[in-house]
Amino acid sequence: MGSPPPSTRTAVAAQTLLLFVLYLLVVVPWTGAAAQGGYRVVSVARAGGTLSARLELAGDGENPELGPDVRRLSLTASLETDSRLHVRITDADHPRWEVPQDVIPRKSPRDIILGTTASGAASPRSRVLSAATSDLTFTLHGSPFRFTVSRRSTGDILFDTLPSLAFKDRYLELTTALPSDRASLYGLGEHTKRTFRLQRNDTFTLWNADIAASNVDLNLYGSHPFYLDVRSAAPGGGGVAGAGAAHGVLLLNSNGMDVEYGGSFLTYKVIGGVLDFYFFAGPAPLDVVDQYTQLIGRPAPMPYWSFGFHQCRYGYKNLADLEGVVAGYAKARIPLEVMWTDIDYMDAFKDFTLDPVNFPPGPMRRFVDRLHRNGQKYVVIIDPGINVNETYGTFIRGMQQDVFLKWNGTNYLGKVWPGLVYFPDFLNPRTSKFWAHEISLFRRTLPVDGLWIDMNEISNFVDPPTLNAQLDDPPYRINNSGVRRPLNNKTVPASAVHYGGVREYDAHNLYGFLEARATRAALLADTGRRPFVLSRSTFVGSGRYTAHWTGDNAATWEDLRYSINTMLSIGLFGIPMVGADICGFGGNTTEELCSRWIQLGAFYPFSRDHSAIGTVRRELYLWETVARSARKALGLRYRLLPYIYTLMHEAHTTGAPIARPLFFSYPKDANTYGIDRQFLLGRGVLVSPVLEPGATAVDAYFPAGRWFSLFDYSAVVASASGKRVTLPAPADTVNVHVAGGNILPLQQAAMTTARARQSVFHLLVALSEDGSAAGELFLDDGESPEMAGPRGKWTLVRFTCKKAAHGGGGVTVRSRVVHDSYGPSRKLVIGKVVFLGLRSPVPPQRGFAVHVNGVRTANSAGGRSGAAHVVPGLSLPVGKEFELKVVMS
Repeated sequence: MGSPPPSTRTAVAAQTLLLFVLYLLVVVPWTGAAAQGGYRVVSVARAGGTLSARLELAGDGENPELGPDVRRLSLTASLETDSRLHVRITDADHPRWEVPQDVIPRKSPRDIILGTTASGAASPRSRVLSAATSDLTFTLHGSPFRFTVSRRSTGDILFDTLPSLAFKDRYLELTTALPSDRASLYGLGEHTKRTFRLQRNDTFTLWNADIAASNVDLNLYGSHPFYLDVRSAAPGGGGVAGAGAAHGVLLLNSNGMDVEYGGSFLTYKVIGGVLDFYFFAGPAPLDVVDQYTQLIGRPAPMPYWSFGFHQCRYGYKNLADLEGVVAGYAKARIPLEVMWTDIDYMDAFKDFTLDPVNFPPGPMRRFVDRLHRNGQKYVVIIDPGINVNETYGTFIRGMQQDVFLKWNGTNYLGKVWPGLVYFPDFLNPRTSKFWAHEISLFRRTLPVDGLWIDMNEISNFVDPPTLNAQLDDPPYRINNSGVRRPLNNKTVPASAVHYGGVREYDAHNLYGFLEARATRAALLADTGRRPFVLSRSTFVGSGRYTAHWTGDNAATWEDLRYSINTMLSIGLFGIPMVGADICGFGGNTTEELCSRWIQLGAFYPFSRDHSAIGTVRRELYLWETVARSARKALGLRYRLLPYIYTLMHEAHTTGAPIARPLFFSYPKDANTYGIDRQFLLGRGVLVSPVLEPGATAVDAYFPAGRWFSLFDYSAVVASASGKRVTLPAPADTVNVHVAGGNILPLQQAAMTTARARQSVFHLLVALSEDGSAAGELFLDDGESPEMAGPRGKWTLVRFTCKKAAHGGGGVTVRSRVVHDSYGPSRKLVIGKVVFLGLRSPVPPQRGFAVHVNGVRTANSAGGRSGAAHVVPGLSLPVGKEFELKVVMS
């Protein structure tokens, strides 16, 4: 990679000076840190690929009201891969709580084999750790202690700590400076935000809570202390220093925290654990999520059926109500893949039971069997609280196996929907077996296809008293609920005790993660098929086990807009299967809002209509205008299913989100950094929804290139450098475009995914200006536990298109079968190829000739410039390579 050019070094030196001034003028006074605080380096050592240092407290410490400072700290820095740097700071003399290895398996320093170099004298003022193959450089500064992480190829400083580290038993604080004119940050969730890009002077509190998602700027259901930073060009650097380069930062810590973002700095204020940082080099945004999910775990593959449309409501009264909804969708010819039921189906809200009057076991079983015969599925909700009831089998077995969370010497008694409850302790190895047994017993009665785990923050309808002041109400109060409420507010006590003596104080944010892991394992063991789990509460790595929805939103236009921000953030966190409650959960929707919401929600990776009891019904067939929007938008979704499912394969193998911000495909276009009213599916399908009442047009941004409407192939937007375009948006239509350069595998729309999967394929080839395009298709049975595993049966085909070598306006499409062990792939055929952007013959009477594998076939149908050119009448097996040439006749 070499050294950065002189112009870049000058820019970086100027940046460093500017950041130092910001330290003095902005950050230090704002954080209250004093110059004499912090730590100093007293020794440095190196073993293999790890640099180690001992730190000692400089002076008497700061903020004694938050507790005494730990006097001796240990720091290790390891270049674990060529794209990942690990920096860990902890108490040198006493063990502290850390995220357990079985939650996120990590390498120990002795496992690091990456060749590194360390520079510096025996008693250094600084020490540098770098590797020839890595673009990340770690620099340790001695007295006062601080460290920097920089990009070796450009010299850009990515993380630059203040010399004011605080490390106490229940309070850790660390601040990094940021170039406010160049950094664009995303992530740090889960919160409902007005914008996807983080806004300065905001606080991001991480403490999982049952707070409705309709509340903006509050800590919600999940904790993800990860952010992605995309840098624009450095001033004075010739426009090249770090332009469009992205990196990621994870603080792997499950304790409650506030992260304060001031534009020119970012401050972590954490109430326990250790400072365990991971830095991901990128430089492309997709590289960052690839590197991130390589550490935290790749997203779980979702079954094919889960990409269909789902219908739910809290408030379905009885089985007849469910049957009426299924019939209503069929009559309206709106696709319905999965029927859901909220807690209404339970006997007195007890898990793993059926209401004997309104949802009797026998008729319910027959109802589910009918769904299955029609290619449809059924999913129900379960909550973690187990009713304290001596006649309730699940409670009896839980008591016998001693699987519940402890507090004050006994099982902690909370209150949720069924009344008084005990909560399973998923850190206890016996609990997973107990949970799996209860799920298996329940599925013998009702063979549900997936499970929805809710209320797992843990939600509690009562506030526990303070038993241990240091745990239940620590010296530093994070901004819980936006008003710095105690940690115990509407959850279990922080002083509760898990298996092995682990305190809820430390493990609170892990609960939903642990329940999702146990639930996925239970379904896999019981069915032998790919599980579907939907969890409200999540943590770093939850995507390995579960999908996620954005929680209890409201039927407002604001919530419609905010759903894009949350969806994109959750995708960054390694959970690609995500969506919001379509038409809003709480409050009464309107016909117009619901119509526009299904136009957007049809393109959420997880597409479900869900509403609250007591609100106006909002099944999509109830208003004819909504039904028209649904048929049109969901019709396109079902045609795109092969493309969307291929994106699931990409997510499972690389971590790439299914729904992505525009800058993921266009990182050098700074205009895309703030766009959150549009999003991409994959690399090149752009969704531009209506987000305001009464609107009949959409102001959409199109990055450089050619963009073709997927509803009207003749509607083309061309842009040399990116531009805004006002698009018409009729009441029943959402604007969806494909970027030139993409090949989309499509099938026919149908009422279920099973029927759509049986239809003939066609390829939509959207040509870039140079006549090229590319795409791929992944196929398997959609339900085997493994996706593209060594023992699985699957097919991966890559398609390319290039301008014909002889010129004349023709092109050549080729398929390359990368892997083919999925038997039906040779029976599934491509029936036609549709070209967008193929230059029309001059004169138009000439037309095109088509050659398949060297043999001339019938001429293609023509169209005017910019319209589709169709090659029909094909029968090309998906699992067999082909070459298709279109040349001027």
